[in-house]
Amino acid sequence: MGSHARPNRIHRTGVRIATAALVGVALPITAAGLANAATPGATHSADENGGQSGKAATPAATTPAAATPAAQSQDVKDQAGPQISADHAFLLDARDGSQEREMWAGAEADESVPMASTTKIMTALVVLKHPEWLEHQITVKQEYRDYVQQAGGSTADLQTGDKLTVRQMLNAMLIPSGDDAAMALADNFGTGDTQDARIADFVNQMNAEAQQLGLTGTHFDTFDGISHGNNHSTARDLAKLGQRAMLQPVFVDVVNKTQFKTEAPAANGHTRYYTWNTTNELLGSYDGALGVKTGSGPEDGYCVVFAAKRDNRTLVGVVLGDTTDKARFDDATKMLDWGFAH
Repeated sequence: MGSHARPNRIHRTGVRIATAALVGVALPITAAGLANAATPGATHSADENGGQSGKAATPAATTPAAATPAAQSQDVKDQAGPQISADHAFLLDARDGSQEREMWAGAEADESVPMASTTKIMTALVVLKHPEWLEHQITVKQEYRDYVQQAGGSTADLQTGDKLTVRQMLNAMLIPSGDDAAMALADNFGTGDTQDARIADFVNQMNAEAQQLGLTGTHFDTFDGISHGNNHSTARDLAKLGQRAMLQPVFVDVVNKTQFKTEAPAANGHTRYYTWNTTNELLGSYDGALGVKTGSGPEDGYCVVFAAKRDNRTLVGVVLGDTTDKARFDDATKMLDWGFAH
């Protein structure tokens, strides 16, 4: 297992700062699959924003329940969609978790645009291809902290010399959107003799996975969303990526938390206690919300990949390039409300 040259600062991937202290309480980590994921109810904090609706008549009431996929697709296109502020948006019905059905696409759902920290969904998927390493310990390097400071990125405030497991690193990356944790994972799951080589290899793995998943509008040049200028995706691609990630019980267990407390061996031989708060305002406020990941930056705008479950239906959606932090969550809420109503 095994990092690339520190990317030039083009945008920030988040704004929340997680804290580390030598006092606290550890909470156990449990895994929950998509089908059994429970709605979190704790309080939370925010981190770091959709398309115009389609405009045609509602589908005929005589459409049979067992309509062909082509007929279903036409029905969706004929429905008036949610009224939201951003054009880069997409919503799908995840069905039983392994199948998907397009519900609604914004005007620019297939335009490739910067995606900020939603990049970390793919980072997590590449790591989770090696579940045997979940309890392997990673030592926090000073380079991880230096990178966050120089890039102006979001941080889990990992302390140099502390030893955290891969599972803990996933929590540190996905809950407070820690770029330091993302770098630690890339450095340890890439192959090469130098940190630069290992990170470059890890990003190559991310692109290979995107290609395998058929995400034709997606390209990664970074492990965390702080781009070299060629890190982009589409709302449609990210919805498919989010749906795939939510099939991973470990991933679901992480992204539906509003807060996570854990402990790790500190460099001085004592125990370090960490507390991380989610950047996703849907958790704890939207009935049935399951996650998934936020992102933001000057060029990226406000982004969110989101999922929610009600009445045995799971919807996955994406909003990219929204105007404000509030707008992205308002748009996500409108899309979910519309989706569950149809």
